[in-house]
Amino acid sequence: MLSKKEIKYIQSLALKKHRDDTGLFVAEGPKIVHELAQHFPAYIQMLYAVKEWVKENAGLIDASKIREVSEDELERLSQLHTPNKVIVVLKKFHVDKPVRPSFLLYLDEIQDPGNFGTIIRIADWFGVHHVICSQGCADLYNPKVVQSTMASIARVQVHYDDDEQWLLKQQLPVYAATLNGKPVYGHAKIKEGILLIGNESKGLRKELVEKATEELTIPRLGSAESLNAAVATGIILSHLLAN
Repeated sequence: MLSKKEIKYIQSLALKKHRDDTGLFVAEGPKIVHELAQHFPAYIQMLYAVKEWVKENAGLIDASKIREVSEDELERLSQLHTPNKVIVVLKKFHVDKPVRPSFLLYLDEIQDPGNFGTIIRIADWFGVHHVICSQGCADLYNPKVVQSTMASIARVQVHYDDDEQWLLKQQLPVYAATLNGKPVYGHAKIKEGILLIGNESKGLRKELVEKATEELTIPRLGSAESLNAAVATGIILSHLLAN
């Protein structure tokens, strides 16, 4: 049985302040937890799971890091509307500064946690290992961001451009996703560059667009006003990156 203190401590990790103070965060659900436990066990501090999950995953990680809990206890620990068998508390991932990377994403004020996490997952799918974030982006370890990445959070290096000077120092070509650029469909494949993706409602800030080597757009065939930022990222990467 978990103590009230332990439950309160895990619940506190829903807040950025406590994640920053402790260097810890929470991931939930069988799929993401299984992948993190299998491939990144060193980051796991403690895993809390119902009896069924513990039995099905015997030997996955060191038993000393597993606490069996009741469904009621799991519900109290969970930051989701519907708790799902297992929760893990992990140390934040070590992030290396990008050293001469060939291709990166630069996210400008992506504030929706689901969008942000999905973009990280898309970056992982396309082999983009570094994502740079402006100050206004969501917190990487927000529970909804973590959930949306589906373990890609452990493979993609996410950096925050705190002084917003990073882009000024780069010599790679810069491609801005805008509504008025050149159609991405016929664009030549590239091997290096920086793709700028803007805020869900406002798009890219003018000062960032001005730094672009080229503006790109996804031609609109219907009547929708805009595309979801994550969807747009996936479409552009699928047409832009060389195989």
